[in-house]
Amino acid sequence: MKKIIAFTLCSFATTVAFAALPPLTPEAQEAATMAKAKSAYGDKVGAYKLCLAQNKVADQFRVSGTPAPAACVAPPPFVAPVAAAAAVPAPAVTPAAK
Repeated sequence: MKKIIAFTLCSFATTVAFAALPPLTPEAQEAATMAKAKSAYGDKVGAYKLCLAQNKVADQFRVSGTPAPAACVAPPPFVAPVAAAAAVPAPAVTPAAK
């Protein structure tokens, strides 16, 4: 029973602490976006390297006459999301005809 009460109190305290946090500054938001993009790109590179390693092992144990493993697709070079967002032109606003 004490554990349940302690858990409940900690849950409420955590909720209050997170509710009181100020919003991120634009610089912090940009840094978080960049970190998220780099992490996603690192995942793609890791998946590509894993595919290469799996194909190498599959080739060693492949019996003649069986199809070769599927080719791995290399990820494109990393592009910062901020630069990509800045390159997209904003749509032109036209006045409505009456």
